[in-house]
Order: sequence, then structure tokens, then C-alpha cells
Amino acid sequence: MNDLTIGNEMKKILLFAFPILLSNIFQQFYNIVDAVMVGRLLGEQELAAVGAAITLQAVILAVALGLTLGLSILVSSYFGSGDSEKVKKAISTGMIVSIVITIFVTVIGVVFSKQLLAMVNVPKDIINLSNIYLVTLFWGMFATFGYNLFTNILRGLGDTKSSLYILIISTLLNVLLDILFIYSFKWGVFGAAFATVLSQVFSLVAIYIYCCKRYPQYRINIFKLSFDKPIFKESMRLGIPAMLQQVFISLGFVVLQRLINGFGMYAIAAYTAASKIDGFATMPAINLGKAMSNFVAQNKGADKPERIKKGLFASLAIGVSVALVTTLIVIIFGKQLMLMFNHNPEVVNIGCKYLMIVGVFYFIFALMQILNGFILGLSKAFIPMIATISSFCLIQVPVAIILSSKIGINGIWIASPIGWMVGMTIRLISAKKEYGILVKKNTKLGKVDIDCGDVRAEI
Repeated sequence: MNDLTIGNEMKKILLFAFPILLSNIFQQFYNIVDAVMVGRLLGEQELAAVGAAITLQAVILAVALGLTLGLSILVSSYFGSGDSEKVKKAISTGMIVSIVITIFVTVIGVVFSKQLLAMVNVPKDIINLSNIYLVTLFWGMFATFGYNLFTNILRGLGDTKSSLYILIISTLLNVLLDILFIYSFKWGVFGAAFATVLSQVFSLVAIYIYCCKRYPQYRINIFKLSFDKPIFKESMRLGIPAMLQQVFISLGFVVLQRLINGFGMYAIAAYTAASKIDGFATMPAINLGKAMSNFVAQNKGADKPERIKKGLFASLAIGVSVALVTTLIVIIFGKQLMLMFNHNPEVVNIGCKYLMIVGVFYFIFALMQILNGFILGLSKAFIPMIATISSFCLIQVPVAIILSSKIGINGIWIASPIGWMVGMTIRLISAKKEYGILVKKNTKLGKVDIDCGDVRAEI
């Protein structure tokens, strides 16, 4: 277990965030490998079909990530305060909630997948292929939910390396199964989806066994789960806003996908490939935000606001530096990266324009994500939700609709950095306010002696 309440702040955050980053890189490979294999071995039509299906799956996955994020913050807080009994109760309650939601989501997804695809304007010539891919993923949703639950539990305990090792093995398995199912068995898009599901099942089984062996003091018998109502309420207080935030983002992307679908199959294929590259480029910022939420939660539980401030500045410095390097890589090597997915000149050209437009603003995205994690770590989950609705749903999506109707598909890409700037500004204002409140509270309790006015000026 990694105690984030002691030691050099920057070093602790880096050591905590780096395994999360690597884990998410390998997790991205699930979809990346599918996209590369499908795009190169099957063609543009199948690549577009997979891209359309993944966008809808992301909405469902947002539910899992949002709810388990609330659990992770609670576990971090209880661990930071040394309350082992509450850690165990939180884990048990989280497992019950995840099981119920998994059953509900799987049934809805399998039954209504084709209607959902039609709702987002998936072209008729690829809707059947998209449906095959999406239904297969829904059948494996229990593994996706379960793996994310245990990953966030481990993250709350300060353990980010173990899930990384499991994911590396799982990703390699996914590659081998993709080759077997797509190239050897000729199973097409079903083979790509089935390979992903089997790999995720392996991840779930492996991480559950590891948790039981490595942390026996928190071991939960899945046949004797106990439900703690107060912890459930607190988890939902944190998790529901986080979930809604992710859902609104995903629904916004569904709207954007619908706009992109209107520009034809090449545009869909280009966006599918470019968004995968963009996902890698923005991943360091997202994971620094996740690390920040756990760092802040543990130090809040230990009543160390000055350490929280130092950690925030360290994360911002790391995030902006990495974002600037990433911008250069994406701009310089954008064409080569697109060619990994498809050689069609029109697909590559559309994707390169996407990367050129959004890549310049990765540093804004980094600031936004780190401030978001900071606020979540202070148990203020409502603020990020409001910021997301305001910047993404009320700014970015409407701007994309307007600009795409006037200047074409590039208008959709331009809307992204506009939304990021608004989201970053809202979170910056909120972060200054919330940290000031935390310092005042602890100063009154005699735990720190900090000039709140100076703190507000520095953040």
C-alpha cells in the first residue's frame, strides 16, 4: 500500500500516477488493437462500424467509471484516516452496487443495441456490423465493471502497480486472440469484440485473486456481502455526480458522433482512428487528475492542507510539461500515426486535421483534468459535474453543431478546445474557493497556520 500523506509530494504523485498511466495505455490497447486489426485486415467499412459501436459503449462504461470513482475516493479517505473497518465496508457495498448495475446495463444493452445505433444515425450499410460488435461487448460488460471496481479499490489503497501487471498480460492476450479470431478464423468484427471480452474476463479473475491474496485484511466473500447504507449514501454522493459527469460527456460524444456520421464513412473511419491517437495524447493529463483525487483525499483525511497545495502545484507542472511534449509529437508525426490505422488518403487527411486542431490545446486539457481531480479529492463531486455540463454540453456540443453546419467537419474539431477553456476556467475558480475553505477550517481547529489570503493568491 502507498501512503500518500508522507514523503516528497512530486515524487509520490509521479510514482502513484505512472502505473495508472501505463495501465490506461494498455487498457486503450484493447480498442486500439481492434481498430488497427479491423482497419488493416478488413477495411474502412468495418473500421467505421467498430468506431460507431465504441462510442455508444463509452456511455455505458461511464456509469461504471463514475460510480467506482466515488468508491475509490472513499477508500482513500478511510485509509488516510486509518479506519480499516470502514475500508472493508466500502468495498463490500461497492461490490453489491456494481453487481446490480452490471445486470441492468447488460440487459438494456443487449436488447436495445440496434435501436441505440439507429438513434445516433449510424449509416445503414454498417449498422449490422456495428450491432454485432456492440452486442458482444455488452455480454462482457460484467468483466468491464468488475475490473474497474477492483482497480479503483486498489487505487484507493495506494496500489497502482498490481493492476498494471495484470493489464499488460491481458493486453498481450488480446493481441494474440485478435490475430487468431480475425486473421486465422476470419470472424470479422465479432472476432475483434470477442477477443476483447475474453481478455477482460481474464483481467477480472486475475485482479480478484490478487486482491484476496495481497490484502487478506480486506478480503470479502462474494457470497456474504454486507450492505452499509451510510457508506452507500456517501459513495453515491460522490459517485453519482462523477457518473453523471462521465455520462454527459459520453452523451455529448454521441451527439458529436451523429454529426460526424453525417459526413460519411471516411469521416467516421478518420475520427475512429484519430480519436484513438487523441486518447493516448490526453491520457497523461487524465491520469494525473485521477492520481490527484486520491492524493488529496488521503491528505484531507490526514488533515494536511499544506501538503495538498504542494501536490497540486507539482501536478500542474508535470501535466503542462507533458502536454507540450505531446503536442509536438502529435503535430509532427500525425500523418504517420494515422497511417497505422488506414492508408486511404481521405481518411488520413481528415484525421490529421483533427489532430492539428486539438493538439495545440493539450495543455489546457491538462490543467482542466488536474484541477478536476483536486476538487474531487476534496469530496466536492458536484462542482466538476456542473463544470462539465456547462463547458461540454452547453458550449462545446452546440458550438460543434453550429460550426459544422457552416465550415464543415473541422467545425466539430474546433469546438473541443473552446469547451476545454471554459471547463478549465470554471474549475480554477472553484479550486481557489474550495482550498480556501479547507485551510480556514483546519486553521480554526489549530491544525495548520496558513494565511488564507496568500493561499488564494497563489492557487
